[in-house]
Amino acid sequence: MTYLLGLRMEGRDVLVVGGGRVAGRRVPVLLEAGARVTLVAPAVSAALEDLAAAGRITWERRAYVPGDVSGPDAPVFWLVHAATDDPDVNAAIAREAESARVWCVRADDRHASSAWTPATGSAGGITVGVVASGDPRRAAGLRDAITDGLADGTLDARRGRERFSGVALVGGGPGDPGLITVRGQQLLSQADVVVVDRLAPTSLLDRLPADVEIVDASKIPYGRSMSQRDINDVLVDRARRGKFVVRLKGGDSFLFGRGGEEAAACAAAGVPVIAVPGVTSALAAPASAGIPATHRGVAQDVHIVSAHVAPGDERSTVDWRGLARAGGTVVVLMGVERVEAITEALVEHGRPAHTPVAVVQEATLPGQRTVTGTLADIAASVRSAGVRPPAVVIIGEVVKTARDLDILHTGTQFETRRLATGRDLQ
Repeated sequence: MTYLLGLRMEGRDVLVVGGGRVAGRRVPVLLEAGARVTLVAPAVSAALEDLAAAGRITWERRAYVPGDVSGPDAPVFWLVHAATDDPDVNAAIAREAESARVWCVRADDRHASSAWTPATGSAGGITVGVVASGDPRRAAGLRDAITDGLADGTLDARRGRERFSGVALVGGGPGDPGLITVRGQQLLSQADVVVVDRLAPTSLLDRLPADVEIVDASKIPYGRSMSQRDINDVLVDRARRGKFVVRLKGGDSFLFGRGGEEAAACAAAGVPVIAVPGVTSALAAPASAGIPATHRGVAQDVHIVSAHVAPGDERSTVDWRGLARAGGTVVVLMGVERVEAITEALVEHGRPAHTPVAVVQEATLPGQRTVTGTLADIAASVRSAGVRPPAVVIIGEVVKTARDLDILHTGTQFETRRLATGRDLQ
């Protein structure tokens, strides 16, 4: 039988003996908890060596010797991890810790350990720790099930003593609901009000409790739309009523998402606001099509631009002349309906007409498809294929690189693919 206890390790000393795989997992968690870590090992992993070089841990580059736990020159340790690959050494460390009345976790023998490290995880401001009689695999499986339930709202943890307040600007990612960040999903599960865009992962809304207010703030090109002023007013109004408001967008709120305007409106009204970054389609679309935005020896720079107004329009602030001469990868958002003007402007300003181009429609979604060509012919190919928004235009030699490497995906990203192991991925 175990007695579960949450340890507040801020500013307290912990000894870890061993520099291998187990230490590599334990040390970062201890640092995250605020502990001062002393590591004793003749050799350590590259990640642990980097932590030592950065001054985040103290590394004694030697083997364990008696007195390391409780000797006169040792710090007063609150916790010890015996994580060497020698059971006799681990046993000696545990005996010294027991003699000094210091809790010791043995990585190699849970039955001889005076303490067990629980499988821990966090979701929605809740930390979960699972101890399964010292069985790490079982504990980790249960931990994952609980934190997943807290994150997606299956386990309703909204009714705590300290409620969330204010506004969270959450980037929902490029479309696939699985690509929202963990933090974004956690905050969404706590929402009282969700103000949602049409390109956000709206299937996630079905997981929310029935009493959550959903405000449709869609902006349909050349169709119905909710004005930005009205959106700002809703965010401020609901937050002032004591509601926790999540502004759920596609991509990232601060990349052509007017997140800055919404944050400014909340700040001006005295409403607390936070921003949760999202996976932007500017990078997710090329990646999901198998196109590296940068590639060694091919492209060292990426330029992300919006073409909601065409080149030559007096409202455009994009330096198309500079982009044409830069030579790196150009990723254009909101540009599929102005692809002729974009390609003409780049060629006019010096980009070779044979420069490879790819247009990815509905990136990361089941209907994803990719049309390829060059600056000279991509506009005709896009029109012939009937490509419609949302679509991302990628211009540069990386498109040819993807084709040469045989990693360019022109069909749906979610088709079944067989790996070398013989296993199928869906």
